Amino acid sequence: MKVSTRVHYGLRAMTELAQVYAESRVVSIAEIARMESLPLAYLEQLVGELRRAGLVEGTRGVRGGYRLSRAPEEITVGDIYRVLEGEVAPVECTAEGYLQGSCSMDEACPSRSVWGRVQQAILGVLDSTSLEDIRRADLAHRYAPQFVPIESLGAQQSSPENLVPA
Repeated sequence: MKVSTRVHYGLRAMTELAQVYAESRVVSIAEIARMESLPLAYLEQLVGELRRAGLVEGTRGVRGGYRLSRAPEEITVGDIYRVLEGEVAPVECTAEGYLQGSCSMDEACPSRSVWGRVQQAILGVLDSTSLEDIRRADLAHRYAPQFVPIESLGAQQSSPENLVPA
């Protein structure tokens, strides 16, 4: 499964909004685009779709911007995926609107069960991962101790015991 830039960029934008949710602060699309190095015009389209779907709220004016419409733990990656990409269906016969009999192999398809399991695995991850999960993982990554070789600090020797926290 390859994730589109729509979903990838949309999730990055939503993660930025999740980072400031507790502060009840709004963030402009320009600020999100700058922080995430995303194209502004494209991001405006994505945030518009997320707003129409009820995942974000917008405030107009000089101090306007966007914020999540509900807490980060209440919005899943699956919610975002479905708004920006549609349903998860690896093959046509796993789609929600699939009509039985549309494929001549319906009764004897040897691979349909595999694609159904793939779909369920993907949905399991997308629907069980919230923006809060991503926010926490991002914070843990940003503030995790970084180790640098001591020789990069001007020392002469290089060995595993010469690692110091940055």
